[in-house]
Amino acid sequence: MHDDRNLVEARLERVLRERIRPSVHPESTPLSVEIWSTPGEPVPVAEGLAAPTRPIAPGTPWGTPWGTSWFKVTGTVPAEWSGRTVEAVLDLGFTPRTPGFQCEGLVHRPDGTPVKGLHPRNAYVRVGSPVAGGEQVHWRIEAASNPDLDASGVPFQPTPMGDRATAGDAPQYVLGQMRLAVFDETVWNLAMDLEVLGELMPELPLDGSRRWEILRAVGRALDALDLQDVNGTAQAARDALAGVLATPAASAAHRISAVGHAHIDSAWLWPLRETVRKVARTASNMTALLEEEPDFVFAMSQAQQYAWLKEHRPEVYARVKKAVADGRFVPVGGMWVESDTNMPGSEAMARQFVFGKRFFLEEFGIESDEAWLPDTFGFAAGLPQIIRAAGAKRLLTQKISWSRTNKFPHHTFNWEGIDGTRVFTHFPPVDSYNCEMTGHQIAHAARNFKEKGVATRSLVPTGYGDGGGGTTREMVAKAARMRSLEGAPTVAWEAPADFFAKAEAEYPDPPVWVGELYLELHRATLTSQAGTKRGNRRSESLLTEAELWAATAAVRTGASYPYEELDRIWKTVLLHQFHDILPGSSIAWVHREARETYARLAEELEAIIAGAQRVLAGEGTRELVFNSAPHARGGIPAGGASAEAARGGGVVPVPREGGGYVLDNGLLRVEIDGRGLVVSAYDIAAGREAIAPGQAANLLQLHPDFPNQWDAWDVDAFYRNVRTDLTDVAELAVEGPSVRVERTFGSSRVSQLLSLPTDAKRLDIDTEVDWHERERFLKLAFPLDVKADRYAAETQFGHAYRPTHQNTSWEWAKFEACNHRFVHVDEPGWGVAVVNDATYGHDVTRSVRTGPDAGTTTTVRASLLRAPRYPDPETDQGVHRFRHALVPGATIGDAVREGHRANLPERRVDGAAGEVAPLVTVDNDAVVVSAVKLADDRSGDLVVRVYEAHGGRARATVRADGFAAGRAVLTDLLERPSPGVERPGEVDAGVALTLRPFQMVTLRLPRA
Repeated sequence: MHDDRNLVEARLERVLRERIRPSVHPESTPLSVEIWSTPGEPVPVAEGLAAPTRPIAPGTPWGTPWGTSWFKVTGTVPAEWSGRTVEAVLDLGFTPRTPGFQCEGLVHRPDGTPVKGLHPRNAYVRVGSPVAGGEQVHWRIEAASNPDLDASGVPFQPTPMGDRATAGDAPQYVLGQMRLAVFDETVWNLAMDLEVLGELMPELPLDGSRRWEILRAVGRALDALDLQDVNGTAQAARDALAGVLATPAASAAHRISAVGHAHIDSAWLWPLRETVRKVARTASNMTALLEEEPDFVFAMSQAQQYAWLKEHRPEVYARVKKAVADGRFVPVGGMWVESDTNMPGSEAMARQFVFGKRFFLEEFGIESDEAWLPDTFGFAAGLPQIIRAAGAKRLLTQKISWSRTNKFPHHTFNWEGIDGTRVFTHFPPVDSYNCEMTGHQIAHAARNFKEKGVATRSLVPTGYGDGGGGTTREMVAKAARMRSLEGAPTVAWEAPADFFAKAEAEYPDPPVWVGELYLELHRATLTSQAGTKRGNRRSESLLTEAELWAATAAVRTGASYPYEELDRIWKTVLLHQFHDILPGSSIAWVHREARETYARLAEELEAIIAGAQRVLAGEGTRELVFNSAPHARGGIPAGGASAEAARGGGVVPVPREGGGYVLDNGLLRVEIDGRGLVVSAYDIAAGREAIAPGQAANLLQLHPDFPNQWDAWDVDAFYRNVRTDLTDVAELAVEGPSVRVERTFGSSRVSQLLSLPTDAKRLDIDTEVDWHERERFLKLAFPLDVKADRYAAETQFGHAYRPTHQNTSWEWAKFEACNHRFVHVDEPGWGVAVVNDATYGHDVTRSVRTGPDAGTTTTVRASLLRAPRYPDPETDQGVHRFRHALVPGATIGDAVREGHRANLPERRVDGAAGEVAPLVTVDNDAVVVSAVKLADDRSGDLVVRVYEAHGGRARATVRADGFAAGRAVLTDLLERPSPGVERPGEVDAGVALTLRPFQMVTLRLPRA
């Protein structure tokens, strides 16, 4: 037979496009449309419904950027359509781009009841099936004219559209057709039949019979279709396809568990307030689809988004709650938001699960077994322990498939964290969390699956996401045809928990991946939007302090504990850890609001801290120094206060021969040359020089920064090819106990204060940058005379090691990584720490020196600032402040201690007390207290969380002082007794703990 494959396939494509799809709605009549546009921000539904409207015709521009318009749509179903299915097709002016990134709408009945959302792939509203004829249609559409930031078709172009203040007022959209139409279900089903088969054919082997069987059936169906009477002959065409659609899948076919999904970014190319509406639109769509499709199951994560529904759209929330109770709308993930997991601190990462799981339990009586993070930019090595401690045991993500250098070797595996905890993990091999159920995607999932021969199933999140929208009836129809179809994987709608249970049962001994799940992409998210990152770190530190001192005041004095305030503030901080807010990849509007929010939260937390400390200090004029850190310092116990604390100070700089200054406190001798660079940091007791010979630390380095794509997200390896060392000094002078260094470069200015405390081996570096560069990357370098093959970077509840060499592509790809409060490099017996108070991104490299000593230089560089222009063209322009410290001779324990010191400074309060005894003490510095608080259930019990911080075995006794208590209880993160665990001991006698490396433990100490 002659090969006419291309001819038939091209014929199918044109007939679908030009004849079949247009015939789905063969008859239509226009609706009457009127409009009212809000003068500012969105208004309540009642106000939108009552607003006066004016007529608007198709083809009329509407919608200022970020504006809201209410459309009034009315009409009558023609009498001659009696007995037929009728829909309204409502085109707000949609473009061909995917849903979620342009105009959207939510249809309401006249009484304000939501009907469903509108987007370009879901623009219909069912009127009746069948209709009687003469029905009156009266709807109101709340339409958002959100600008399309990539409307030019050229991605990552700077745009002023990312903030209402700069977006202008030009109309963004042109109203399309608003019409009532007959819906021909037979033609629609024919389109679904042909789409499924047409998409399946190219995925089948060309030399296999199945592909040709489908091709011949498609040819016969097209022959049976009269193109002049598509509606009259559609059934005949379907009959011609029935045989190939009925052929079942092979018994060995890959098994796909499909779950409806709409990954909604809590903010990204839209502000938070718009996400509230996106969630309402999507939830309305999905609850409507659940009513239409009995097999369909939809999953939604992020407790914050459910909370928004509850607060802003209770009528939609009521529908969601009913669907949840029916087991069809499935809360997943158990987190407050789908957060970044690299940068949130230990407590914040724990609270993501505490607040998320508690919301699901209280609202739905449901506890999720999985962490659900399809789009998060890599996963910190401390996360498995947190997942387990929250009562979960599984993780789903897809993002690692975006890695650009190495392909991850598993799709289903056990992930092991720094403490040895393992969680069962699945990466959907479909390589998308927005699957559209196309034949190519489903075939790719089966081909790509790496566990062939030992496992048979994968999960496919199905629906439009990022900007929302969810699953469509077309996706459900395609899944139905692939339930068992020869040549395709089998597809069944299934809740994630059911998928995981079956996947674990068939694969009881999966491979193990140890350590972080590093994403080889989006590395610059550790640096972009420095103001947002500083706000996050400061908020985390202030919350630590607020809980500690409020709990101490409550126990010691009976002061009220600010449950409501702390609950609200925690939720706000957790929201801003969403994986496009904290990483700095959202529009200007989002980050402007974030900075304002962080400033407001800081004021509230400072007031809580000050109020508790005033109560503890009493009325008087004696200065009391409070220490919030988990280690004693300056005579002040951890978590306590003392009036006898040593007043710290800095040594006075003295001139250096040859220019510059010397700082010497008998422990550390620091030389700063005439360029303001640190050329020596000599550990006097150890007789070791920290700075590599002939090099200088405190060196600011500037790189060009123009990645190939994803401007705010990415830094590409070639940025290192060009570097400018900022060595010119505008001014070098003594300022009190500090050396002040002033530099200018480009359009920017840097001012630094370098100081050495009188009693510590620590050089403090306070840097202020007035930043006005574009597409540049600023680093702060410390070349160290240390031969280190690996280094430690703090992560949640411990630290992770990374290599300094680049033996393999896996190591080379980690050229920018995350740390929390410290980076530590060492040789046996001696090391150096670099600590910070607000930066996350860094790189560590090694080189071997030429010359007589042939020593190794290990260079630690902190990433300070970037200047990408998309999606925020003014990223980081303005003044920023950073605090770093160089700690020669530091052990890991020193790095942990100094990291807390930098982030939890002493506070001085006038009062009458001579001291405030710590509420909780621990007798081993390797065991760090991460939280002291009152129990969330308001019982008054004290909750203490500790972890082993040095990476070794540790024994410690935890004592709570000053209140009667019974036996301590080991709990999970939700403060529930851990099943099967003995109570460790009486509180008043001290709770003895034996911890494995990096183990985290939560203790509940009951109060009488």
